[in-house]
Amino acid sequence: MSNINNNSQKQVLTCNNLVKVFKEGKLNVEVLQKINLVVKTGEMVAIVGPSGSGKSTLLHLLGGLDTPTFGTVKIDDVEISKLSEKAKGLLRNKYLGFIYQFHHLLPEFDALENVCMPLLIAGILPKDAVSLGREMLNKVSLSAREQHRIGELSGGERQRVAIARALVTKPKCVLADEPTGNLDHKTAMQIYDLILDLNCNLGTAFLIVTHDLLIARKMHRILMLDDGMLHNYTGQE
Repeated sequence: MSNINNNSQKQVLTCNNLVKVFKEGKLNVEVLQKINLVVKTGEMVAIVGPSGSGKSTLLHLLGGLDTPTFGTVKIDDVEISKLSEKAKGLLRNKYLGFIYQFHHLLPEFDALENVCMPLLIAGILPKDAVSLGREMLNKVSLSAREQHRIGELSGGERQRVAIARALVTKPKCVLADEPTGNLDHKTAMQIYDLILDLNCNLGTAFLIVTHDLLIARKMHRILMLDDGMLHNYTGQE
């Protein structure tokens, strides 16, 4: 496991007393109960827990993709619940990157075009976006595949494109939801080694939901989400 001087790092993502309640018929189901979390610059945090424990729900709330029932989420000290949907989108584009188990790449575009998309949305000039996109594809060792459509890439290559897309805007924090869940173990470990390398070189924080403890133990710390509550993972669960 890597070391980090957590005391000197700036908070990039925080939540305070976060609660999420879903209605199922006449029942109120409390999925998350008073979650408190701080992620600091360059920190690598893994969240583990049983299926259905609310890990994906938590990531959606932290990324401003869903609204908490109670509590607050702050990205770079900005409380996102107070923003308009447009302002939330701009904040996400500037400060956050997202990686999913299923890459959600656009099949009609090639690898480079997919990676450039967040930059174009942010208003970057196309020629500058292409330059930055190529630089990021080079970092994930895919320069030779930049003009290949998504359907022409292997599963591992697609996930590397997704990582490049998540990092191309140089976000403060990347939220990753089971980013290697559909890959074989060897490819999964290669992807996580790449994430660790990019974390060291770019200083981006990562908050990663994973079921794989071998991968979780590569992070700076591990948290367990169970019965709607988040706590430090002790290895005894």
